[in-house]
Amino acid sequence: MSLTGTPFLYALITLSVVALVLPLALWSRLRGPRAVRTAARMLMLLFAQSTAVALVFVLVNNQNNLYDNWADLLGTGNHVQQAANLGADGTGGIALKRLPRVRQTFTRADGPGMHAAGGVRVTQLKGRVSGVNAEVYVWLPPQYGEPAYRHHKFPVVELLSGYPGSAKAWFGALKAHEQLLPLMRSGEIAPFILVSPRTNLLAGVDTGCANVPGTVNADSWLSVDVPRMITDNFRVQPAPTGWATAGYSAGAHCAVKLAVAHPDRYRAAIGLSGYNDPIGERASLAAQTPALRAANNPYELLRKAHTPPRVALYISGQPHDGYEAGVALEQSAKAPTTVHVVFIPTSAGGHTMALWRPQVVPSFHWLTEQLGLARARGGTAGTVGTAGDAGTGTAGTGTAGNAVTPRSPSTGGARRAALASGTASRAGAARRR
Repeated sequence: MSLTGTPFLYALITLSVVALVLPLALWSRLRGPRAVRTAARMLMLLFAQSTAVALVFVLVNNQNNLYDNWADLLGTGNHVQQAANLGADGTGGIALKRLPRVRQTFTRADGPGMHAAGGVRVTQLKGRVSGVNAEVYVWLPPQYGEPAYRHHKFPVVELLSGYPGSAKAWFGALKAHEQLLPLMRSGEIAPFILVSPRTNLLAGVDTGCANVPGTVNADSWLSVDVPRMITDNFRVQPAPTGWATAGYSAGAHCAVKLAVAHPDRYRAAIGLSGYNDPIGERASLAAQTPALRAANNPYELLRKAHTPPRVALYISGQPHDGYEAGVALEQSAKAPTTVHVVFIPTSAGGHTMALWRPQVVPSFHWLTEQLGLARARGGTAGTVGTAGDAGTGTAGTGTAGNAVTPRSPSTGGARRAALASGTASRAGAARRR
């Protein structure tokens, strides 16, 4: 029975009702020795408590898309078949253009939100470069199947979940496709193909979207194998012009890092409540050694780059939860890199889906303009939101979560060293999502 399936939820609801009624009906009717009656009553109470806890957990899990299946929950899932040393560029010297095209079989995805807005499809992808074998979810914009667009190539956004987190979260808890569909139809937001690959590849640890020889090649999975599969199976724009990444929490760190590390593969990135230093997630493999930390810290990558990457970054966050990391990137960026920082006040809520859900639309407005995809409407460029002047490299205002601009960039009480590295945004990795 699926962890996130309706039958399991209904079964738990039924058991919870039975567990409540049972002691009410039998408490005073139990017969036998006192020890036996006491033991039976204790068992009824434990049964009631355990079913209530299980029901609450399933409701929270379904709402936030934390664990996709039993293997994720129990820590028994492993999606890595091999993890060869693929070198600095993550390709292992493979000539990607010479690889034969592979046609994937897609089926209708199930789960909360998966049938909305035209439906989400899923495929099981065996990464030819990374050695990862995992699912990839794809949503096509409304224009994709229209005759007028039959020769049109579409831009792509890779959506990355947090840790722990399901690849379904962007379609389930965040309802990204449901929010964007009407705006894509009206032309306010470009018709992006949304691609959400699995990021939780190993049991009990966050890969940090890094390549760790002998353990996992998560970077190559996300930046090589998944884009190659999408290019082989859909009408998409060539990289990096029409490609971007987006993520929340640990996925925000991944999205920004991938774009900064691979400007030949991505043009822009959206990071919601992320961090720069991989140690911001205490279970991250990318935080295990100083060398890995530096190689997977977008702040360090920007600071040490001989040639600044041509990428645009949208960073939103609250004090101690993403904002400082964005300011650090903004301060280290040099043209043609641009960083747009959106300050979210603490009054908007905490590190939850409820904070990130209303940020989807403003960030995609920004992305539409950054990729030069805004469609003229009434003689002027299409609406791109109110999240400040996109790409100016300055902190901006935004509609997401009642975002406001401080009078001056705030450190949120962070020490100078923490501000520079971006670790202050996670307060010692106290939160995990």
